[in-house]
Amino acid sequence: MVTTNNKALGIIFPNTYDNWVPELVNVRLMASIPFASRYRMIDFVLSSMANSNISNVSVIVKNNYHSLMDHLGSGRSWDLVRKNGGLNIFPPFMDAESRQYVGHAGALANTLDFLRSQKEKYVVMADSNIAMNFDFSAMIDAHIASGADVTVAYNEQELPNNFLYHEANDRDYYYTLGINNQRVEKIFVNVKEKGIQNFSMNIYVIDRELLIDLINTASVRGQEYFERDVLLPQLGRLNVQAYKYDGYLARITGMRSYFRENMKLLDDYNLDALFKGSPIYTKVRDDNPTRYMSSAKVKNVMAADGCIIEGEAENCILFRGVKIAKGAVVKNSILMQDTVIESGASVEYLITDKDVVISAGKELKGNDSFPVYIPKFHKV
Repeated sequence: MVTTNNKALGIIFPNTYDNWVPELVNVRLMASIPFASRYRMIDFVLSSMANSNISNVSVIVKNNYHSLMDHLGSGRSWDLVRKNGGLNIFPPFMDAESRQYVGHAGALANTLDFLRSQKEKYVVMADSNIAMNFDFSAMIDAHIASGADVTVAYNEQELPNNFLYHEANDRDYYYTLGINNQRVEKIFVNVKEKGIQNFSMNIYVIDRELLIDLINTASVRGQEYFERDVLLPQLGRLNVQAYKYDGYLARITGMRSYFRENMKLLDDYNLDALFKGSPIYTKVRDDNPTRYMSSAKVKNVMAADGCIIEGEAENCILFRGVKIAKGAVVKNSILMQDTVIESGASVEYLITDKDVVISAGKELKGNDSFPVYIPKFHKV
């Protein structure tokens, strides 16, 4: 699928922004949140790295990582089973000197020995709260051509409403950039400004030796956040370049954005924009194709394999193994893996987690701005 690239190694932070979707991360982390009927959020950044010939990828986990480890396995689905490099998962307290961390700098401090032992010249760092089809090779090339110390990716968009009206967790920092001739001159932390912003994607390219020096110094000083504590105070000394991303992205910033970003993919234009070009890989679950029975009425539905639809479904995202019984009506909803909607049930604007059962005859209805959420393994 890919060839080896010794130019850069990848680091993914899967727990960043867990607090933005507390309902969904009760039993998982941001990176393993299901998205687009058959994927997890980490699939997009991990596939983008693999497609960019980054064959040495480390995932630094913090908590609730069992579902992520089950999903990633050995990394075979992304062609990351290698004698050298491949997929590495760093659990918390992996050695006697590891400590509980908060931000990216704290996480990287736990992996300094690993970073020192690697051969790649550059490090690519990314979070997993954005679904995208990103060309990391182009960003690395731009970083090299500009002579930058650090390159940060951004896109132009308005800040989500929950950020503007103080619903974002204060410790989950987000960043906007002040850019002059592609150089980052200012980094703004948790601003509340309306209008189009240079919204950081928290994707960085940096020289490995420089990263080691910066993190070693930050660790001595007890600094935890790479952007706020390390980069921001040194913008005058470091050449930090901005890399604009114009492609499609789905940024998860809360439960409402999770619902809307999924539902946007029912529009073929958005679906093609996200999945065109390089493929997005995920863990394979061998199952039968979706079965539409003679009584089924289906309109504008994205359904993964293993579903059985006997009732009515409209404007829905259906994950693997969903069953909608005869006489059931499901509209404007996201049903995660192995959800069962029994006969006569009627639901609208609903998000079910895995293995949920909606009993026969039950009626549940939310709205576009406040969908009803049913936790994993619950029966209503």
